[in-house]
Amino acid sequence: MPLSDLLSADRIVMLVAPGSRDAVLDSAARLLSGNSPTMTPLLGRALREREQLGSTGIGRGVAIPHARSGAFHEPRAAFLRLSSPVDFGAADGESVDLVFAMCVPEHLVEQHLQFLSGLVERFSDAAFRDALRGAHDRHALQALLLDDVGQSTAASA
Repeated sequence: MPLSDLLSADRIVMLVAPGSRDAVLDSAARLLSGNSPTMTPLLGRALREREQLGSTGIGRGVAIPHARSGAFHEPRAAFLRLSSPVDFGAADGESVDLVFAMCVPEHLVEQHLQFLSGLVERFSDAAFRDALRGAHDRHALQALLLDDVGQSTAASA
């Protein structure tokens, strides 16, 4: 699954002074909603409610907060690289500095699970995580996340 199916360049950020887990989730909600004053709080609440069910921290400094919502007709995602790690309560005890937030329409239950599975596999790649952490600026992050050719090459290596 190419990440570009979910992401757009304007939803990839380097978050300075991320604060708490909830502040990160609120930032993700703003990105996912396009900074909509009505949708941002709804998405923020949906992401926090999902997080209360169990940590979306998948380990190795990565979290994939996600929610289903009727807010959009297509799945969408946002990527946040945090300047300082935040505790997401991951099972490995490691704080999170790479956050891939996702919102999927309510009726796409199976697709939601497929996206999550693909994301877990993608972020299990240590070289990919290291490249994201080593990116010097937002443009470098965008290239890493949106370059489908690079992802195909990495997946086949």
